[in-house]
Formats: sequence, structure tokens, C-alpha cells
Amino acid sequence: MKIAPSLLSCDFSKMGEEIVRMDNAGADWMHLDVMDGHFVPNITFGAPVIKTVRKYTDKPFDVHLMISDPLKYADDFADAGADIITFHVECDSDIDKTINKIRSRGVKPGLVIKPNTPASAVFPYLDKIDLVLVMTVEPGFGGQSFMADMLPKVKEIKDECNRRGIEMLIEADGGIGEATIEQAANAGIDVCVAGTAVFKAENAKEAIAKLQSY
Repeated sequence: MKIAPSLLSCDFSKMGEEIVRMDNAGADWMHLDVMDGHFVPNITFGAPVIKTVRKYTDKPFDVHLMISDPLKYADDFADAGADIITFHVECDSDIDKTINKIRSRGVKPGLVIKPNTPASAVFPYLDKIDLVLVMTVEPGFGGQSFMADMLPKVKEIKDECNRRGIEMLIEADGGIGEATIEQAANAGIDVCVAGTAVFKAENAKEAIAKLQSY
């Protein structure tokens, strides 16, 4: 299991140091949640902040755009150093154009589905993306409880990819920690975003290693 600490749970006043701390603790990716206060009811940070902290690690930057118009800002996040850009199938932008824009910048595109969105919403795009992120909480705030009833979506997406011979990473985000990681692993998830479970752990290295072992 790959573990991507969510910077949403870090101390924003020390974001660079927090990234170094997670890198040293063995994190696979860094997950950066971008919220615009419109698509979701919260505001976090944008491309300028991501650009300033890019220098603190060589680990992949997994940038999750919870914004209404990802096509408009895709270049900014590519310029900021994103390695992966995931955006919501429920957004206002043209999905195909946004995927193509991200891909044209040498960045891996992925799609995200909210809890109320069926897995089938991403099926038309599976041959064009590298990743599907299944939200296991309502997007917008950290520290929420894991929604295990989202896990059947993972099997639906995996089955469709297998049927079409498509290689796909499935990522889950929301409420993942020691108590829920086994369910996620058993569902076939490849990458788990973890927030408080790693940032608030007494020993981040041990916490990440334990999660990765599933």
C-alpha cells in the first residue's frame, strides 16, 4: 500500500518542515488538497504555496483539485510542480479538455468521485487517466469518519478496468488510519491518503510503515 500524507492535516505555518518530516518518515507521495471555497465549503491553498514547498522533497506531489474550474488552473499547478493532478468528475470544466491539458504538461491526470457519485461516472474516461480517487468522506474538511460503504465502488472500477485491459491506480481519501486501512486494502485500493493518522501520530515513521504493510 502506498501512503500519501495529506498536508491538510499539517501545521500550515511549517509546511516545508512538515513535508520533510513526512519524507523522512517514509511517505510515498505528498497529497495536497486545493479548495476554492466554491466547489467545497472550505479554502486551503493554491499553486503559489505548492510552488514554494516543492523544493522540500523529491517525492511525487499528488494535487487534488476540489475546485469548480480545474481547466482554468491546470497550467498553474503544473508549473508549481505537481506530478499528479486529480480533479472532480462533478466539476464545471470539460472533462476531456482538462485531462488533455494536464497530460500535455507531462503531469498524470486523475479523476475524483464524491460519495454520492456512482463509480460509472468515470467509466467513459478510464482509458485517458492514470488514477481514480474515491472519496471516503465528503470533501472539504479533514478529520471525518471513514465511509466504508464507498468501497464497493473500488471493485466496480477495478472490474471495468480489468474488462477493458486498463492499468489503473485506485486511491482513497478520507478517514483512513490504523482502524480502517485493512478494509481499504481488502477492497483493492493501491494508494491511501492519510491525514491525522500520520501527522498526529507519536511516531510518524512507525505509523506510515504500519499503514504501508497492508
